[in-house]
Amino acid sequence: MASATKYQILSLTLCFFSLSCSAFTSKDYADALAKSILFYEGQRSGKLPSGQRLTWRGDSGLSDGSSNHVDLVGGYYDAGDNVKFGLPMAFTTTLLSWSVIEFGSSMPSQIGNARAAIRWSTDYLLKAATATPDTLYVQVADPNMDHRCWERPEDMDTPRNVYKVSKQNPGSDVAAETAAALAAASIVFKDSDPSYSAKLLQTAMKVFNFADSYRGSYSDSLGSVVCPFYCSYSGYHDELLWGASWIHRASNNASYLAYIQSNGQTMGANDDDYSFSWDDKRAGTKVLLSKDFLEKNTEEFQLYKQHSDNYICSLIPGTSSFQAQYTPGGLLYKGSSSNLQYVTSTAFLLLTYAKYLSTKGGSVSCGTSTVTAEGLISEAKKQVDYILGDNPAKMSYMVGFGGKYPQHVHHRGSSLPSVRTHPDHIPCSNGFQYLYSSSPNPNVLVGAILGGPDNKDNFADDRNNYQQSEPATYINAPFVGALAFFSAN
Repeated sequence: MASATKYQILSLTLCFFSLSCSAFTSKDYADALAKSILFYEGQRSGKLPSGQRLTWRGDSGLSDGSSNHVDLVGGYYDAGDNVKFGLPMAFTTTLLSWSVIEFGSSMPSQIGNARAAIRWSTDYLLKAATATPDTLYVQVADPNMDHRCWERPEDMDTPRNVYKVSKQNPGSDVAAETAAALAAASIVFKDSDPSYSAKLLQTAMKVFNFADSYRGSYSDSLGSVVCPFYCSYSGYHDELLWGASWIHRASNNASYLAYIQSNGQTMGANDDDYSFSWDDKRAGTKVLLSKDFLEKNTEEFQLYKQHSDNYICSLIPGTSSFQAQYTPGGLLYKGSSSNLQYVTSTAFLLLTYAKYLSTKGGSVSCGTSTVTAEGLISEAKKQVDYILGDNPAKMSYMVGFGGKYPQHVHHRGSSLPSVRTHPDHIPCSNGFQYLYSSSPNPNVLVGAILGGPDNKDNFADDRNNYQQSEPATYINAPFVGALAFFSAN
């Protein structure tokens, strides 16, 4: 017994001094992966299936779309409120799909749940895209009205207004992102459900054509119901190039390659952009298109490899073009509100680019220094481990993972009593007592990754501090791929 204890102490000592020592095991990453996908069941709108695992949730939004005589039941609430915003929902779907496309083989036990999470969204997006000709329905509920209440989705009595983009009121950004989502998802379902996959791709092409033919930003068309919530600050050119890139990958249709070649320059191919989010797709597009150059040596895409290198180099300390900001504890820091969305998307791009590089033994050129695929994986791992609890606060920022995680999540359904335990209606203003309560959330939103700590690694476990304590579908989506990778490696 004593010798075993000595061996454990020696292992811990070696572990402390070793850079290769991991704070988490493959089993830990697999547990986090399962939970990161389970989170989406807490965000579901519509009629819940019999296999619903987060049982504190109930049916909601069952008449969504009826005011416009269309069926818009289903889809996801974006974060802690009860609004269905089309732009972040589509981006979430694109990244969940990309996670499965790149790392699905590393999540055999979760692939069914991951596909179900994607399909819950694509079923809704298909309805939104095909209900009315030359129209895309992009939002259900007025956020200004919704935010005046703190109520469960099952109790909603705020207006479920429907918002759309059309020829007269275009929305190239949200439409092209929807096209990207449908195209990426078509790859996910290509083998498991070929007819559904074909329908997704066919619809993606139609929606992209609509986005490209009637150009304009949905922020201009819909104003105060999308801004400042999901205003398209980067414009719509990035989404058009992103959408075309996904249809190119899904279809191998030569016309999309031609579109990328002829429009790339005006749509941001030469821009170096250092964040990847629901608003700005440029860094993600560079990495996505670099695959064809790295794996097939398609010369037209060498430019995207160069700009992908620029993006990666900006993240790596010690390189000549390093410019990212990190907290004292080592977390990538981009902004005070929902910072972890940038961390999860960056970790995913690092791992995906590392995968593309390693097919031909490539590396990243950062001035006079070179960064290998292993270097990118190491950088991604630091960020993933920080989120899971290897940080100064020893706090997991994924709800339900680890021994210490946030208890006061800014999320209506999670913070109010469940309809299962409190079936009586809780009206609009009566819910605010639960927002301001110091008690932990009664319903655990398992797998939710929150906004996260500030630039000094401080985190206020405060439900009213939405910048730090609110989850969002697009924070989790790229993390699914990253966790799948580490669960297998």
